[in-house]
Amino acid sequence: MIFYYSGCGNSRYVAERLADSLQEPLHFIPETEPALALGEGEALGFVFPVYAWAPPHLVLDFIRRMQLDRRPSYLWFACTCGDEGDYTRQVFTRALRKAGLSLDACFCLKMPETYLGLPGFALDTAENERQKLEGVRADLPRISELIAKRTRQHFEMLRGSFPLTKTYLLQPLFYRFVISDRKFHVTEACIGCGRCEKGCPVHNIQLSDGKPVWQGKCIHCMACYHHCPTNAVQYGKITQGKGQYRGPEGSALRPQ
Repeated sequence: MIFYYSGCGNSRYVAERLADSLQEPLHFIPETEPALALGEGEALGFVFPVYAWAPPHLVLDFIRRMQLDRRPSYLWFACTCGDEGDYTRQVFTRALRKAGLSLDACFCLKMPETYLGLPGFALDTAENERQKLEGVRADLPRISELIAKRTRQHFEMLRGSFPLTKTYLLQPLFYRFVISDRKFHVTEACIGCGRCEKGCPVHNIQLSDGKPVWQGKCIHCMACYHHCPTNAVQYGKITQGKGQYRGPEGSALRPQ
């Protein structure tokens, strides 16, 4: 059984391919009840993006609320990140321990950048995006085999500079002072198609008179921005001219 969360499509891509390879059922975390029935000897897996050098809060909250009828025989996670995962494993492991569970394996895959909500953050170049996606496609069979074999004490993480500071100091500050939907708005290019509303993984957008209205539950996944077909969704002035990412199977719209 695999549970996943994805905003812009990178983690969904990984989750779907691992689920197909492992022949495991796949469940989207924001739409899944935390009461879970595991089969005898069943493994439990999680796939999610790294947000601010740690697992997204909604993933950690799901683990805290999980009610399992039995312990999984094997527990793993695979995370996706633009460059580094830092102490994602440690934060995830702590949440598991509070739930009486332990981690057997983890994997970290570098995928195209999607977060553009701060100055200096930008999409990958076309070449960097291509190299990242080719690397992930080549590596997924190996990861699937390790999971299928129930390989234990196998922990793969991409760690950058000052990981302790980023995960435990900057990450809480990011959630406290940066994550908000107050700066999201649409330009005159909005055509009222509703893709931002449908694409929001936490149902934080509602259309009013054909225009999106953010509801205050934003997690800064940037899905509304990237899914907009006319690039009408903007985050203040920070995202202007930065281009869009259409996901691993789409084409990125980059600034001209």
